[in-house]
Amino acid sequence: MEAAAVVCAAGASVRMGGIKKEYQKLNSCLTVLESSVRAFASVPSIEVIVIAICAGTEDAARAALSPETLSAQMPKIQFVNGGESRRASVFNALSLLSQYNPCYVLIHDGARPWVTVNLIKSALESVKKYGAVIPLLPLMDTPKECDTSLCEQEVFIKRHLKRVNTGAAQTPQAFKFPEILYVHQKAAEVKDEEFTDDAEIWGRFCGQVAVIPGEPENRKITFQGDI
Repeated sequence: MEAAAVVCAAGASVRMGGIKKEYQKLNSCLTVLESSVRAFASVPSIEVIVIAICAGTEDAARAALSPETLSAQMPKIQFVNGGESRRASVFNALSLLSQYNPCYVLIHDGARPWVTVNLIKSALESVKKYGAVIPLLPLMDTPKECDTSLCEQEVFIKRHLKRVNTGAAQTPQAFKFPEILYVHQKAAEVKDEEFTDDAEIWGRFCGQVAVIPGEPENRKITFQGDI
């Protein structure tokens, strides 16, 4: 198998007021989840899509997808229960995918419904060359690193970063499958530390991650107004 995809939809949608954002409808009447999955299903080399969901919510997840998507022979849609963190949810999905042993896997946020087929194909082509690749969008605002969480009462700037070599990470993030499964196994052994995304895990345990241009329309839904 050349490629598979993991779509992460196991979050609690806390900043949406508990309303499960992946199951909400967009203006096109497609749900957020259907829009995300449909883009990957449009790429012929992706043969399996694993959707990580909250335990006990498979019926709701299926209801958010069209009968055509669910019944298609290619790609095959499978569901897996998420874990206590995004990292754990992805690891569960990768573990399920190990029975298919794809060459490459693309890992995507289910709450990014405006991902394009062109971006998916670009990630697939680049991962064949580099082994690990993520879309990065240039920052418009000047980034600052602070000495503590912005939730604290007293916060001071630690470093003044340059926009020219910083960017906002997007998904899908694409990796060689055996290696990303291995580094997720290593990350699961690390106690009292969470990782921001899969690229950080790859960087910690495997090596460099290449960058391709992100797309401004590939936004992530976080708040109700984003829909």
